[in-house]
Amino acid sequence: MNASRRTWLGKASATLLLGSGLGITRPLLAQTPRPAGGAGARVVLLGQSVPLTGSANEIGNAFAAGSRLAVSDFNTRNAATGLQLKLLQLDDGYDAARATTNARTLLGANKADMLFGFVGTASSEAGAKVATQQGSLLFAPFAASDTLRGPEHPNVFHVRPGMIDEALKIVRQCATVGQQRIALVGDDDAMGRAGLAAVQQAVTELKLPPLVASALVPAGADKLDAALKTVQQQTPQAIVLVSLSGTTASAIRKLRKSGYTGNFMAFSIVGIDPLYAELGKDIGGIVISQVVPSPRPSAIPIVKEYLAAVDNSDQTASYEGLEGFIAAKAAGEAVRRAGRGFNTATLQRTMTAMTDYDVGGFRINLRPGLRDNVRSIDLISISADGRVLR
Repeated sequence: MNASRRTWLGKASATLLLGSGLGITRPLLAQTPRPAGGAGARVVLLGQSVPLTGSANEIGNAFAAGSRLAVSDFNTRNAATGLQLKLLQLDDGYDAARATTNARTLLGANKADMLFGFVGTASSEAGAKVATQQGSLLFAPFAASDTLRGPEHPNVFHVRPGMIDEALKIVRQCATVGQQRIALVGDDDAMGRAGLAAVQQAVTELKLPPLVASALVPAGADKLDAALKTVQQQTPQAIVLVSLSGTTASAIRKLRKSGYTGNFMAFSIVGIDPLYAELGKDIGGIVISQVVPSPRPSAIPIVKEYLAAVDNSDQTASYEGLEGFIAAKAAGEAVRRAGRGFNTATLQRTMTAMTDYDVGGFRINLRPGLRDNVRSIDLISISADGRVLR
């Protein structure tokens, strides 16, 4: 954690303390106690491709770190039964081609029982393709396109809600406060295109006017200024941002400097920590959707469990860390329900039946092809002095 971030966390001690997992080497295996079952133990390998470096590394490291905590907790709780999880994490640098290679390695040379927790829209699509080709499963992709939720992907199981679910929450909020002139700015990549499709669908479903403008900006093409000028000419009341922290922060600063006074709305995939690192106190007023509970002390059992694990580690609590913890705990529960003698087919059937799993005061629906209407999605913002607002 850098010094400026640590300073901010200290000032915000009475509110939500947002942090990320520490950088780790790769490949990395979660620590596993020796099973009591000896030679009869069943060790289930979860193969994860995750950006430990690259443009999404802070999100990737936090999600990966939270996953490791849950795996260690599962193994401690199940040591006597001989059923254990092993988490193998490979760095893909937020590059879909590397994620493809990692997926093939994990399922091939490493004999992973399933792919788990791929981070990034394009990387998740890559993992799903390899899993389908090799007759395996992809569990809990982070920021996957809604196309992976269709019936043609029965082997992909989602712990987080879809982009359409977040888009509906964001767009409905805009409409509630009388903002119907909505625009969108995003990265011109798989994530940006998926976000644009979700927002357009949400606008249609809510019977609101079409987006007044949209712009997907290629990385490194120096076209952001022109795109923002085009969007601003349509006088939007709110701008939805579908991008990583770099593009998001740059767009916000440029628009504010140009005199734009409307609202900014962002998907959870932006990551509060990296966005704060980019914007500092200028983060004030930006509304961000969140798909897991707040990782600050509360009565919610899964949050208490996560924070207890964090307290016994070198990690700092974060939304992405909590999501990784929930994802790995759900994977462990599916394995436990499937039984030690499971194969891919029986594990898939078990996951498909988990349509309302209470992971600890927080319910998830694993069944593929369904809209996620079980959980609520929070809209939060952070004030300039570090307070979390709802």
